[in-house]
Amino acid sequence: MAAPPDLDFTNIQGDILEGLPKKYQSFVFFTIADANLFRKGLKVIVPWITTTAQAVADLAIINQHKRQHGESLIKLVGTNISFSHDGLTALNITDDLGDPDFTAGQLKAAPALGDPLTPGSTTDPAWEPAFKATIHGCFNITGESRQTINDRISKLEATLKGAIKTVNRVDGAVRRGAEKGHEHFGFQDGVSQPAVTGFRLPNAGEATTEAGVILLGQPGDAQAKTRPAWAKDSSFLAFRKLRQFVPEFNDFVKKNPIPDPGLTHEQGSEILAARMVGRWPSGAPVERDPAADNLIDANNIDKINEFDYVTGDNPATPQLKCPFTAHLRKMNPRAGFPGLPAVQVRRITRQGIPYGPEVTSHEKQTNTTVQDRGLLFTCYQSTLSLGFVFLQESWANNVDFPNKGDGLDPIIGQGPSRSTTGMDPEKPTATLALPKEPFVKPLGGVYMISPSIAALSGAPFSKPPAPTTAAATPGAAQTPLVAPTSAAA
Repeated sequence: MAAPPDLDFTNIQGDILEGLPKKYQSFVFFTIADANLFRKGLKVIVPWITTTAQAVADLAIINQHKRQHGESLIKLVGTNISFSHDGLTALNITDDLGDPDFTAGQLKAAPALGDPLTPGSTTDPAWEPAFKATIHGCFNITGESRQTINDRISKLEATLKGAIKTVNRVDGAVRRGAEKGHEHFGFQDGVSQPAVTGFRLPNAGEATTEAGVILLGQPGDAQAKTRPAWAKDSSFLAFRKLRQFVPEFNDFVKKNPIPDPGLTHEQGSEILAARMVGRWPSGAPVERDPAADNLIDANNIDKINEFDYVTGDNPATPQLKCPFTAHLRKMNPRAGFPGLPAVQVRRITRQGIPYGPEVTSHEKQTNTTVQDRGLLFTCYQSTLSLGFVFLQESWANNVDFPNKGDGLDPIIGQGPSRSTTGMDPEKPTATLALPKEPFVKPLGGVYMISPSIAALSGAPFSKPPAPTTAAATPGAAQTPLVAPTSAAA
């Protein structure tokens, strides 16, 4: 058994484990124009960086305010910062972080991730031009209003005047009303986060995830001994701008209902959508609730993740409740193949937010996407090749995972073989042809590292790297920071 983590929640950036509380969020990507000016400005900025301890405290304040004042909002701003490999180089930080995917960058990796390519090219992804430009760093800003975010961005830019140049900004917002907490396909998001040891206790059905799966230098990080000391409590961030084709998705499920004589056409379509995702719109898992949505399960932190794809299943009909290729099951097979130990080292924390407008009446009528909308996807892990990269390439896109010929993840799977299986519970081997164009298309992304507060406060970020390796930051907290939660956004 690995040693307990020495997590210091004042040293870990707040978006990594807890997630920055938000109604709105902006990612400001920049290049470093003057490294010395940047270091001077960073010393001023570090106190503004939201830690995990502060993120948890902010969430508690929000919850207390809701109990006393309902849905009115209080002014809160969150700020995190991350750097690409090019950004580290611009700051003359040349340590080997032990992650080839981070070093190479996401642009180079795009073809292997299955991202659509520009016509006639085998290497150039069909990304937005801004994500093909050099990116050194990113400010991740959250708040209860766009104005609060803009005020923080203005403050950052004034402090770093002459030191950075903004190359791109993307904005997201939590959907409103009944769609609050749901992504654009209409499903509750963020209900299955890893129970990181030392941060929170697991709810029913959850297995613990070693801290080093998410944080560099902690127990469970296979390369902890070879990382530079300053990297401890940092985490690799994978950012993706993912466009969602909502009218096309809705049209597809309407035209391909589960053919059960006991179901109406509409019910058959609803079940197909749920089986493609692995959850109902409320968040209730189809493994627990295969026939219909269940708000009781969805609203119970000890029910929403209480399943493992093995317990209670008939080995002769393993897909009766949930297809092997359901998005949820592809990304986290739990106790199913290849087994819990192999799955738990590939967990990620996800902190994304929707972007873009709601579907218009014209788009609904024509079943054709016109407006740009989707998800600003972010996830954290200690090793990209075990986390995001593996999940996308080896599970979502792999038509032979978990079994030969099972097909793509129908939601995020990328690849020329556009089919999946298991959607009809009575005919699990039947192939369902997916549209030629995926329901989710990557428009760009970047791999970055979110350093610890100690690293940002001194060497190697706020002052030039010392000739010798800096000492590791001592941990402070030995008990979980928060009680068991559903981690729902």
